[in-house]
Amino acid sequence: MNDATNRMTAPEHPPTDQAVAHWIGKRPYAYWTHIRRRMDDLYPQVFSPGWLYGGKKHGWSFRYKKNKAFCTLIPEKNRFALLIVFGAKEREKVEAIKDSLCEATRKQYDEATTYADGKWLVLTIDNDRVVEDVVRLWAVKRKPKMK
Repeated sequence: MNDATNRMTAPEHPPTDQAVAHWIGKRPYAYWTHIRRRMDDLYPQVFSPGWLYGGKKHGWSFRYKKNKAFCTLIPEKNRFALLIVFGAKEREKVEAIKDSLCEATRKQYDEATTYADGKWLVLTIDNDRVVEDVVRLWAVKRKPKMK
């Protein structure tokens, strides 16, 4: 870990759960574990989750991936962020449900940068409403499995 940056950047090995909890803090870590449980419940055995090292600048992130990235959890100092990239067809679907999202999520979506590979939405996961928005946004990318 590097205190000069907000990211976990020590390249030697992926962070442990304990290290993530310490780095992001108690409340963000509660959302971190909640999001991971929701992913497991809604998409059982669909994705191959794993740590990804993005170099000194970006540090460690925890990515859910099948053939392509589904979403990425980013442990930052005293914060937990989640990245979802929406392609052109997915952006049309997001526009259709945008009114059901909370104001903060809509604002972040509208302000997100669109690159050649899609619109990169980064959300701070810090309340239950944003968690529910994330679940709605996941469903845009892939319909959840029913248990």
